Amino acid sequence: MKVLFCGSGWLEILDYFRERLPADATLATWDLRSPLSDVVRDATVILPSNAILDRASIEAARDLVLIQQPAVGTDAIDLEAARARGVPVCNAPGTNPISVAEAALFLMLALARKIRGAARSFAEARIGSPVGVELAGKTLLLVGTGQSGSRLGRAAEALGMRVLGVRSKTPRADLLAMCTVADVVSIHCPLTAETRGLVGHDMLAAMKPGALLVNCARGAIVDRAALLRSLEGGRLGGAALDVHWDEPWDPADPLFHRDDVIATPHIAGSTSEAFTRIADIVAENIRRVREGEPLLHRVA
Repeated sequence: MKVLFCGSGWLEILDYFRERLPADATLATWDLRSPLSDVVRDATVILPSNAILDRASIEAARDLVLIQQPAVGTDAIDLEAARARGVPVCNAPGTNPISVAEAALFLMLALARKIRGAARSFAEARIGSPVGVELAGKTLLLVGTGQSGSRLGRAAEALGMRVLGVRSKTPRADLLAMCTVADVVSIHCPLTAETRGLVGHDMLAAMKPGALLVNCARGAIVDRAALLRSLEGGRLGGAALDVHWDEPWDPADPLFHRDDVIATPHIAGSTSEAFTRIADIVAENIRRVREGEPLLHRVA
């Protein structure tokens, strides 16, 4: 049995998989210099991760019995092609909401205390600069009130913040109205056709002057041009981005070198606890597909 991990990152998770896979399973990774449709030909199980698993790749995998996403999002998997092949697709929900919520809280605090400016002040031996803001008494708007958003909300309340929450399908007028009172907006919704570009010019303009934006969901939920324009115009106080429009991203991108932008390398869900939970689901579904048992978290 060949289990193929297609991610271009998160390689530390491979050790968690190796500890749990069947003894006869071979864990392989995708050499990005080769077309994915060539690499998958002898794969029995595909773990797509952040790779685009299109129809050509699914059809090329002649021995494929399971597509197991070691994450929640399946937007980059051609589900219809998998159904046509009769190959089940599963994901791993509920494995990282604690990790993501804690990462979002860390980014909120880092923005509020202007951590990039603080690092520069330290290097220049300047005491007491820059001047940050307290989060206590401020209003946090959660766009997406699932597990990670709800956990962040509870943590924010413990800091003395007022917490509001909306679903991604909330009418636009209602969403914009809630933005007018938000000091911090944190994104926790999935990427869908409806949420692509959800955070655009109108939403950023509706936010309070100096408000902070945190995105640990998907890069494309935020309109990049609108974000840059809001930052350059001084309307937005800062943005913390753990997810990006292209991954891998370009480290030389001027956006990531602004003092009012904090960028992290898609690590919100990267903790040993989350990786353990993901690996357990992956191993269990591989066992179940071999035994002909119902699969966990099947989406197609």
